[in-house]
Amino acid sequence: MKLVFAIVHDEDGSKVMEELNKNGFGVTKLCSTGGFLKAGNTTLLVGVDEEHLDNVIDVIKKKSKSRKQVINSSMTPNGMGGMFIPYPVEVVVGGATIFVLDVERFEKA
Repeated sequence: MKLVFAIVHDEDGSKVMEELNKNGFGVTKLCSTGGFLKAGNTTLLVGVDEEHLDNVIDVIKKKSKSRKQVINSSMTPNGMGGMFIPYPVEVVVGGATIFVLDVERFEKA
């Protein structure tokens, strides 16, 4: 058995969960916050038999979309005497970060 940790953009969390449920996979949802943009994420936990692992990963990838977002830079430009002048920077957010762990024991009570 495997445990899949999938970190997805908040906008994609419900779509991923719904599709996993449609395919017969149980999901536990945790709210989380990313370290770089300090934005909300959804962390999904899915316990799955190894033969269905690729199906779970395919669903997560299919329903998790990358998107571009403009943020204000938090860096101080060189030569500005420590003065902070925010300027817009385009970054890619979303998609999915997926971790797969071996499960030594699983019980449902």
